[in-house]
Amino acid sequence: MSKYIHKSHNVSVLIYHFVCPAKYRKVIFNKEVDDTLKGICLEISKRYEISFLEIGTDKDHVHFLIQSVPKYSVTEMIRMIKSITAKKIFEKHPEVKKQLWGGEFWSDGFFVNTVSKFGSEDTISKYVRKQGMEKEYKKLHYQQISLL
Repeated sequence: MSKYIHKSHNVSVLIYHFVCPAKYRKVIFNKEVDDTLKGICLEISKRYEISFLEIGTDKDHVHFLIQSVPKYSVTEMIRMIKSITAKKIFEKHPEVKKQLWGGEFWSDGFFVNTVSKFGSEDTISKYVRKQGMEKEYKKLHYQQISLL
């Protein structure tokens, strides 16, 4: 479950949904690899300010629901996770390394989406407007986001 993370100069609740495909979309996830992946992720949580709220596999890709702090960019987080998990899975499962002949575990790309604990874009916008005196609130910029 996500929570507020209190640091000396900020409070945050940053939650991300990542989807990472295996290299060549190979079907490499099974019970043993899943268990290894889970263990590695829990170890990452102990060393870095990253909490894995949920991890799910679907034979050729993984879904991560992650909470972190503003210290890490999205790119830094996913690079760290992909790098550490790939190295450790190859060490514990040499048969997976044979399947992925190029020596890489993950595809280069990934999907990321922010997840809100507090509601939609519209809900947050209304909250921001209500913070001051509504008559004095001036919207300086607004851009409609289209979801495909």
